[in-house]
Amino acid sequence: MASRLVLPFVQQTCKVQSSAALGSVVAQRNAHTDVQFPNFDKYRHDSTKDTSKPARLTEDDRRALPSAVFYGVGGMLTLFAGKEIVQTLVSYKAMAADQRALAAIEIKLSDVPEGATKTFEWRGKPVFVKHRTPAEIKREKSVNVAELRHPEHDDVRVQKDEWSVVIGVCTHLGCVPIANAGDFGGYYCPCHGSHYDGSGRIRKGPAPLNLHVPAYNFKDDVIVIGSS
Repeated sequence: MASRLVLPFVQQTCKVQSSAALGSVVAQRNAHTDVQFPNFDKYRHDSTKDTSKPARLTEDDRRALPSAVFYGVGGMLTLFAGKEIVQTLVSYKAMAADQRALAAIEIKLSDVPEGATKTFEWRGKPVFVKHRTPAEIKREKSVNVAELRHPEHDDVRVQKDEWSVVIGVCTHLGCVPIANAGDFGGYYCPCHGSHYDGSGRIRKGPAPLNLHVPAYNFKDDVIVIGSS
């Protein structure tokens, strides 16, 4: 009778112990305790392998190579740019005389009669040379500068009152104006309707600025455009 009661109890205890042991093995498997953590020491800088040292103590050594590359490449680019600038200046100074002559043109004053405006080409741009009459001179000098969009007195735009020299390119979108036309007796741009006076100053229309005055000077009986 006693054996009938003890035997099931012993069997149940053995089953519980076996289940616990099996669960422990499964738990160990699930925890991946057999997987080794990878070692990346061969990819690390030698100065960082000592974990007892702060990173700031070795940052100079670690930055040495990137700094050398940065400043080395920057220095090479600077030298290259300097070489190009020097070569450009040397090549300009070494231009042939006929090529340098194209940088300036000479216009005989006798080629432009009084009251007329003639067009010449300089550096691929049209240049208007206007021989003004006394009436034109008086009209341009009497203009109230305060009323102009781009205020410039006639005296600062001419070297001699009877001669006006301007680049014939409209300051709006680059069209070529028509000489001796428009509402102010100077130049008229047919593209968008800008009117300039006899001094080349914008008086009406969309152009924001006066016609540009090139560098020029008078030499005996000629005007040298491109030389100040």
